[in-house]
Amino acid sequence: MAATKKSAPAGQASSNDGKASPPEFTRDQELHALRDMLLIRRFEEKAGQLYGMGAIGGFCHLYIGQEAVVVGMQMALKYGDQIITGYRDHGHMLACGMDANGVMAELTGRRGGYSKGKGGSMHMFSREKHFYGGHGIVGAQVSLGTGLAFANRYRENDNVSVAYFGDGASNQGQVYESFNMAELWKLPVIYVIENNRYAMGTSVVRSSAQTDFSKRGVSFNIPGEQVDGMDVRAVKAAADKAVAWCRAGKGPYILEMQTYRYRGHSMSDPAKYRTREEVEKIRHDQDPIEQVRNRLLELKVSEQDLKAIDAEVREIVNASADFAQNDPEPDASELYTDIYR
Repeated sequence: MAATKKSAPAGQASSNDGKASPPEFTRDQELHALRDMLLIRRFEEKAGQLYGMGAIGGFCHLYIGQEAVVVGMQMALKYGDQIITGYRDHGHMLACGMDANGVMAELTGRRGGYSKGKGGSMHMFSREKHFYGGHGIVGAQVSLGTGLAFANRYRENDNVSVAYFGDGASNQGQVYESFNMAELWKLPVIYVIENNRYAMGTSVVRSSAQTDFSKRGVSFNIPGEQVDGMDVRAVKAAADKAVAWCRAGKGPYILEMQTYRYRGHSMSDPAKYRTREEVEKIRHDQDPIEQVRNRLLELKVSEQDLKAIDAEVREIVNASADFAQNDPEPDASELYTDIYR
């Protein structure tokens, strides 16, 4: 099935081609989306602060600007569906319900972290929330996510695996091996390509011969579409379609989420490969959280109520930072636990 194009990339003007707008959210859906996206945004801002203070070491990849992707996807899933992603993973953890204290404590290497302080940003898992990790090897999560889908098919349940990866990882060979197997065996997996336009720092137009990533599955007969990843409603609508396709036993589906990260690739990246004006324009014109705020104001939700939601979220995030800085470090004996012999 040929891929279909749905929207222009983040930061580019959409043509007025008569395509329908995303389905409207109810007031409750807008409020849910706002709170979840704000939680990710405030958490990542706090993580950036702690990294700057030296409380977080190693690598730290922030999700600021991309919040609508994982929140919209999660709104279309049910308990039991699995999530797996790359190293820009804090937002995915929070969206699937993992506790902010546990996530932040893992970032600071404390025993209350999801991996007991031994894993850090790229090695957090939660079987309870069906989150199967952020992975530091570029593209590795795609084959693992395909394996999760194979397990679902083998067990004859109706769960769907969602494998997130970026535009840079899309050029990895194991991605195409996974596509081939997933279509051959009609595996229930959604491949979500988070195209934030710069991979590790190189524009997609310089690094990818085919920049319409929704077409990456064409040679395997995998359908795909481009989605405005800055609009949580568009993400939810596309996710609903992809989930229904997978649950019906039709095999894999590709969603290219056209999004944008406001910060550098990681905290050590000054992002000199793009202009400040470009970033500010997208913040001003397409910010996913501001879009929801504006729609809620149109629905007569008061500015005071919106500020209360932000205050509640900030309280959760501040508490997680306090916990993560005061929780004890793991005992040295933990070095010898959770190891295969």
